[in-house]
Amino acid sequence: MCDLISHEEDAIQIISRFGLEMGVGELTIEQVCEAYHVHTPTFLAIVNYKVFHKRVIPDDIDIPTLQRYLSNAHSYFLEFRLPRLRRALIEALIPADPTTKIPGLILRCYDEFVEEIRTHIAHENEGLFDEHEHDDQRITDKLTEIKNLIIKYYPGANLQSPIPNHQPPITNHQPPITSHQSPITYLLISVMSDLWHTEQDFADHCAIEDDIFRPALTQEKPHTHRRYLLHETEELSEREQDVLVQVVQGLSNKEIADVLCISIHTVISHRKNIARKLNIHSTAGLTIYAIVNKLVDINTLE
Repeated sequence: MCDLISHEEDAIQIISRFGLEMGVGELTIEQVCEAYHVHTPTFLAIVNYKVFHKRVIPDDIDIPTLQRYLSNAHSYFLEFRLPRLRRALIEALIPADPTTKIPGLILRCYDEFVEEIRTHIAHENEGLFDEHEHDDQRITDKLTEIKNLIIKYYPGANLQSPIPNHQPPITNHQPPITSHQSPITYLLISVMSDLWHTEQDFADHCAIEDDIFRPALTQEKPHTHRRYLLHETEELSEREQDVLVQVVQGLSNKEIADVLCISIHTVISHRKNIARKLNIHSTAGLTIYAIVNKLVDINTLE
């Protein structure tokens, strides 16, 4: 067991979600599992899948052991990882220029993402897997959206201030010129890393549900893994920009239709095209896009 944990980072998450602890000494995997009353073949099925990317499901896989694993994973996301990530986001984003609303909008996007996770997990805890099996992609997309909003639109000081074309020459009496980054920059880099790891961890968690837990319950064939594709931002048409402006102003589909003298069906169609082209699905994210691209005056927004 010690060799597995020390050489494979993912193994640390796995043992915690099975309720195992550190201090394994020289015990084997089987001995540790027996000490904690964990079904060894089920433990190895998760290790093979998550660490070694091999789907090996034993005939005697133990459903209660799998349920314990999933339940502990849910608690980890809701009680530790997501609250901790929110605190880190606040620490990294809020010190930005106080005249911009972008950090607050990014945080709102994150809160919407967390609410999606809570709903997803609540349904899983109730056993409603089939009804919500397609939520995984939408939730992962929302986290990707948050990362992209920070990458594209976070107000970086270096992009707002001109960079001098030259530095004074180094003399014997001067320290060497170094590239200095502020503590806020380091915080933001750390947050981006945490977002990436959270996205990957949740995707792996959903894959285990799809390819191991559901088949074990229903004897279904494993799902084909979904591929998460990167999308280049497409330009919006003038009419789509008009609709976007009304959306970020808080108007309903009916109100937008009245203002622009078009049908509700056309409004809905434009909104779908906007979400597809920008790969942004939340109102807060669309608001950030509209502000950065000067489609709306930030002072007119509530």
